[in-house]
Amino acid sequence: MPYKESERVAQAAYDSQDAGAFYSQIWGGDDIHLGMYASPDEPIAEASHRTMQHMIDKITQGSVDYVVDLGSGYCGAARFLHRELDADVLAVNLSGEQNVRARQLNQRDGLDEPITVVDASYNEVPAEDAVADLVWSQDAFLHAIDRKQPLAEAARVLKPGGEFLFTDPMAADGVNPAELSGVLARLNLSSLASPGDYKQLAAEVGFEVVEFEDLNEYLPLHYGRVLEETQANAEELLKTASQQYLDGMMKGLQHWVDAGNRGLLSWGIFHLRKQG
Repeated sequence: MPYKESERVAQAAYDSQDAGAFYSQIWGGDDIHLGMYASPDEPIAEASHRTMQHMIDKITQGSVDYVVDLGSGYCGAARFLHRELDADVLAVNLSGEQNVRARQLNQRDGLDEPITVVDASYNEVPAEDAVADLVWSQDAFLHAIDRKQPLAEAARVLKPGGEFLFTDPMAADGVNPAELSGVLARLNLSSLASPGDYKQLAAEVGFEVVEFEDLNEYLPLHYGRVLEETQANAEELLKTASQQYLDGMMKGLQHWVDAGNRGLLSWGIFHLRKQG
């Protein structure tokens, strides 16, 4: 099925050579999600790993056999989830370039059997109803125009009682979108959801909100670390990424840092359970 315009925009944000160089070199290589930092100068990869560990510690089920990861990037989370839970993982991701790298990394680690990477949208997950014990997503839904759709798909593929853990960079509740123009421009976004939006949408599609853990303080810290690493590694990045791309990226990252420090943005972990 052809991708929607918002999906093509998201695909373009990650599929270019510039983006490949930036995300693979600066964000740690395995993961491209936000980190929880023990110190302001901690390596991004270590902080990103801490986020996953913190999320997985919230699981209450005794065993998890099948996981669906929505917006799986380089499959860093998929590999982590397989190792921690001994579960098979369906990794759903729009970016063909990311998926090529993800499959290579899975093969490197001997995990190409338990992890299946599919070129697909989280708006139309290629999975049957009620097959997953756990649905997982990190910092991916900001690209959705209709954010109810990926939540509805998560509810559809989960077994009754199954859990959904996700993070997403958000607008703080009550913030005027006009205040976020620089933030939105970085990834060609039209809006950001708020924590209140997601709580309402979750209830509408049949989830119980077990918890939303507010981790706002890490958002400006993370984007600040990414900006620092980009500046420090600019010479190396310019071997594969353009000056125009890096200039735009650094300007965009500064908008995220500033908005985060002003309290205009939100980030945290949603823990939802499918009712029934």
